[in-house]
Amino acid sequence: MLAKISSIANIGLETVGVDVEVDVASAGFPGFTIVGLASKAIEEARERVKTALINSGFDFPPKKITVNLAPADLPKDSVAYDLPIAVGILLASEQLPPFDLKHTFFYGELSLDGSLRPTRGILLLALFAQKQKNASVFVPAPSAAEATVVSGITVIPIGTLSQLAHHLSNQQVIAPLVHEPAEEDEEVAVDFDLGEISGQEQAKRALIIAAAGGHNVLMWGPPGTGKTMLARALPGILPPLSDREALEVTRIYSISGLLTPGKALIKRRSFRAPHHGVSAAGLIGGGTNPIPGEVSLAHLGVLFLDEMPEFPRGVLESLRQPMEDGVVEIVRVSGHVKYPASFTLIAAINPCPCGYLGHPKRECKCTERQITKYHHRISGPILDRIDLSVPVAAVEVEKLSVTGTKTTDTMTTKLAKEAVIKARKIQEKRFMGLPIYTNSQMRNKEVKKIGRLTQEAENFLKLAADKYDLSARSYFRMIKVARTIADLAASGDILPVHMAEALQYKQRV
Repeated sequence: MLAKISSIANIGLETVGVDVEVDVASAGFPGFTIVGLASKAIEEARERVKTALINSGFDFPPKKITVNLAPADLPKDSVAYDLPIAVGILLASEQLPPFDLKHTFFYGELSLDGSLRPTRGILLLALFAQKQKNASVFVPAPSAAEATVVSGITVIPIGTLSQLAHHLSNQQVIAPLVHEPAEEDEEVAVDFDLGEISGQEQAKRALIIAAAGGHNVLMWGPPGTGKTMLARALPGILPPLSDREALEVTRIYSISGLLTPGKALIKRRSFRAPHHGVSAAGLIGGGTNPIPGEVSLAHLGVLFLDEMPEFPRGVLESLRQPMEDGVVEIVRVSGHVKYPASFTLIAAINPCPCGYLGHPKRECKCTERQITKYHHRISGPILDRIDLSVPVAAVEVEKLSVTGTKTTDTMTTKLAKEAVIKARKIQEKRFMGLPIYTNSQMRNKEVKKIGRLTQEAENFLKLAADKYDLSARSYFRMIKVARTIADLAASGDILPVHMAEALQYKQRV
């Protein structure tokens, strides 16, 4: 007897339908074969499915069983075919009564005891099923919550194979899972409060601008001046993800298998800080079957590169395309995938190998050749893609005093976050209906249309571009930064004062 079960295959963030065809022949030698360009993980499903069926109280038919994953020319690599294969065998061997399979999808990994394990890619299945009319998805209970955020589908959480059999036999129907919005935390715990960081007011201002407009920041200065603390304080001033943004980020974490079981949506912006030993594939994404890298996991969040010159130059150069386009394209023989990678880069570097070039009290011991070689580890095109470059100088001892008088004008995380949220709301209204969230994502055509420079500000920009020999990219990036500064000041137009502040962040290391 032949049974056909609907499932999916994920190619990057793209989803295609897969028919799991199971035939239990009445004649022939016993065997269990899986065809259809199945990976090693799918081939091993033969043992998982067989053992899970037996341990769940079902009979494993001693007959010739053939499983075809159609379309046969599409490479498939997922343990999620365990469940549809098991259901297909039960139907084909008549251990389950026939039921309506139209617009019904099965997806999940089996344990040897017949229980369902958390499975990645559930959200992508739900989004694919949403395109069908009155679709139902049968998925592992630990991962079912992420499917409930998609409207128009019925989500059936499966705990075990025997529970599924009782449901399909109408013996004990499983209630569909309904989305329950998570309560927002009143306060998000942060590593550092901006108010705890002594001095560095210019750097704090640059971080506020970066958080408000999604701009890239480079902080440079001697060791121990607070560069890492400033970067770690940034997540505290970032606004929570909107529903549209949360869905984008959750898709990436779902396909990566990094979504916490039971969690429906990611509402906090990610902060990724890879070690400088990371490979290009680890940073950008890749592998035989490409998976998202750190730049995609930092989508709509922050990618922090501490001691940036210590990263291999080839790894840093791979950041060029995602920093410019907000997307990563990975090409392999097995396929071509795209992952979103619109992140805010925060980089921290020392002025020289020893770190004390230009220090007021400590002597630099580096040679001129060592300093030049150190600076050349970061190429000009990478620096040209960084909007805000700010020095983080050594802090005076008086400002470090723990017993001294506390100033009341210090910028705190709470005040900074309030300013950032107000600026983001202005941008949300501005980009309504566009695939843009922040000023940094604007293309040149949007900059010309939405920039709104006064004539005086435009004249100032032209003079600055001519004097400092700004590239075309830097020219438009300065307008984007000035637009964010104007939003923070609740100004509809970009004024010369906004452009002047944007210009001071273009200084080179």
